[in-house]
Amino acid sequence: AAAGARRYAPLRDEAVKLFNSLQQLEAEREPAPLMQGVLQTCLDLPPLVDEVYCQLVKQTTEPPAPGAQGDLRYWQLLTCMSCTFVPSAPVLRFLRAHLDRTESRCPSSEMAKYAGFIRAALGKTRGRQCVPSLEEIVVLARRQEMVCTVHCPGAAACRVAISSHTTAAE
Repeated sequence: AAAGARRYAPLRDEAVKLFNSLQQLEAEREPAPLMQGVLQTCLDLPPLVDEVYCQLVKQTTEPPAPGAQGDLRYWQLLTCMSCTFVPSAPVLRFLRAHLDRTESRCPSSEMAKYAGFIRAALGKTRGRQCVPSLEEIVVLARRQEMVCTVHCPGAAACRVAISSHTTAAE
């Protein structure tokens, strides 16, 4: 099937490709492009959203080195997923239980901070028509806001901190 300008293999094959991408994430020097590729595949092939959420929960459950770079990369992608897609109801329940477990087992850890950020993001995410930019992925990975310049008619430009959920009205 073709979606947008990209061509995709059958769903099962794409799921395997995504799993392989997740495995690469741990060692990637610049992870944002790989993360963006995973997000784009999920946007183009919505049935894979739940699959990626489940794979990320699995990767962040009892990792060999909790809080190490590889582990945190999975949490960063989970953060980007939570700001882009809402999983199905059963996967959302599974994910929330994982976030609760992480926060109670490792309070004040980096993983717990990501878990809290993800929980808050899931409460605001309504789905998007395009994936986060590389710049947005980088700031999401740090759980920060992005500073943008807003130009107003008849007024000088001002710099505004926005999140993935900031609306034009705000």
